[in-house]
Amino acid sequence: MIDLHCHILPGTDDGARDWDESLKMARLAVDEGITHILATPHHMNRSWINPKGVVVPLVEELQARLDENEIPLTIFPGQEVRLHGEILQNINENEICFIDELEQYVLIEFPTPEVPAYAERLFYEMQTAQITPIIVHPERNHAILKDPNLLYDFVSRGILAQVTAASYLGAFGKEIEKISHQMIEADLVHFIASDAHNTTNRKFHMKEAYEKLMDEFGAKKAKAFDQTTRALVNGDPVVVPEPRKIEKKKRFFGLF
Repeated sequence: MIDLHCHILPGTDDGARDWDESLKMARLAVDEGITHILATPHHMNRSWINPKGVVVPLVEELQARLDENEIPLTIFPGQEVRLHGEILQNINENEICFIDELEQYVLIEFPTPEVPAYAERLFYEMQTAQITPIIVHPERNHAILKDPNLLYDFVSRGILAQVTAASYLGAFGKEIEKISHQMIEADLVHFIASDAHNTTNRKFHMKEAYEKLMDEFGAKKAKAFDQTTRALVNGDPVVVPEPRKIEKKKRFFGLF
């Protein structure tokens, strides 16, 4: 398996605290069958500033330590970029890590409470520059939780989205578990990633999530999610199904 969202780099954000914890996370990932990880520290999120020049040397150091400890895991540099108005400028200044070497796909995080009004225009400008934004964990965004079709508006324009394994499994509560299922069902999300932060309360859960995906949606859906993940890493075109809106349930009040 390939995990495209993981906070395994030490001392960069609220993920691994030190090299020891990074190695513990790596061993846990291998136990789950993960072979490749995109290391994605928060960037431009509060006090967490991790430009490409910081991320790449840490990834190289982590890979060297993995090899020294004979841990069969390959690490790629990445970022979880908080949405901000200077993203294109930061890209031009070589501060942004892409998923792929062709620099076509980048992970974008919305602020938890909202979807900023300028997101639509910024995403359009990114797409015009041949860059596809990927919205990470939309199922945990408060505005999208309230109105899931905010996500539809983006995905219907060619934006991609990633659901978190732990969300789908219910680790963040029943409401987020339910909306994760609905997003998968409506083809509003296109791959699963761990968003792992440690080996205790924010673990990988990738194997269990894929097992649930197989059980609820079948082998075809699981294969499609895996293929999307591989295509993103390779910088290949991603072919996804047409998204559908999530219909809101009508509330019926007693007449008597």
